[in-house]
Amino acid sequence: MIFINEEIESKEVYKGLSRKILSYGGNLMVVECHAEKGVKVPIHSHIHEQCGYIISGKFQGIIDNEKTTLTSGDSYYVKPNQEHGLVCLEEGSFLDIFTPQREDFK
Repeated sequence: MIFINEEIESKEVYKGLSRKILSYGGNLMVVECHAEKGVKVPIHSHIHEQCGYIISGKFQGIIDNEKTTLTSGDSYYVKPNQEHGLVCLEEGSFLDIFTPQREDFK
C-alpha cells in the first residue's frame, strides 16, 4: 500500500497534540505526532512494542521514571507494558512505530 501524507487527516488527540497514521499493515503502524510546547503525554503502558524518532523540537522522554532530554535525531524504544510518557519542552514533531498495530488509534 502507498500512503500520501497530504491525503492523511490529522486528528487532535487532545489540546496541543495531533497525530496522523502515516502507514500500517501486517503488524506495523507508523504514526506522526505534532506537539505544542507544554503538552504532556501522561505516563502509560500498553502491550505494543514502540520505537520513536524525534523529527524536530525538544522533548523530555520518560521511561520507567528515567527522564532524558530528546532533540532532533534522537530515538527511543519502549518494551511491551513498560511505563513511559513524554513532555514537550519546545514545539515539535516525532514518529512512533508500533507492533502490533494500535487498533485503538484507528
